Amino acid sequence: MHRTLLKYIPEKAVPLVEYLINEHKVRLKIVNQRQTKHGDFRTFPNGQTQITVNNNLNPHQFLLTLVHEIAHHVTHKKFGRVQPHGKHWKTVFQHLMLPFLQPEIYPKEILPHLANYLKNPKASTDTDVNLSLALRGGQAENGKSFIFEIPFESVFQFKNTLYKRGNKRRTRYECLNLTNKKVYLFNQNAEVKLITSNI
Repeated sequence: MHRTLLKYIPEKAVPLVEYLINEHKVRLKIVNQRQTKHGDFRTFPNGQTQITVNNNLNPHQFLLTLVHEIAHHVTHKKFGRVQPHGKHWKTVFQHLMLPFLQPEIYPKEILPHLANYLKNPKASTDTDVNLSLALRGGQAENGKSFIFEIPFESVFQFKNTLYKRGNKRRTRYECLNLTNKKVYLFNQNAEVKLITSNI
């Protein structure tokens, strides 16, 4: 497990993660990228549990996702069936993440955003724009742009569907689906492929 973890998370975090995995008897499976989630936790009818994390995440994303899912596992063991991202999970997640909040593990570009997010963690780190951008080093995937970077009324592709970027609401962008003509709200850090720019 040590050598596997070294490939996916910051080196200084490995002993802490190994401790969590052994202490809580975590079954970890590293899987190919999924479009809709970075990781998940599930229980099986035989009582066994399993955590999966996407293999395409950078070390800082991978570590945060893994601890997020371990928090689900610990919450389930301690409290049984409770709200997935309710107060029990938030408390456990905050407690488990605390030892990782050090500059040897999370660089100074990420630490303040991570500490702020952990005051009231949400189901997805992607909802926290500042943290999400910091975790990605301010860079979208190759060949893609963040939606806030593309011009108004540009056409872009997201999950094989074409949209036209509209106005920004408080934190999200109105985008017209060019197939069904419905308007959808996109997080400003959604990664999309620019097709045509209106500039």
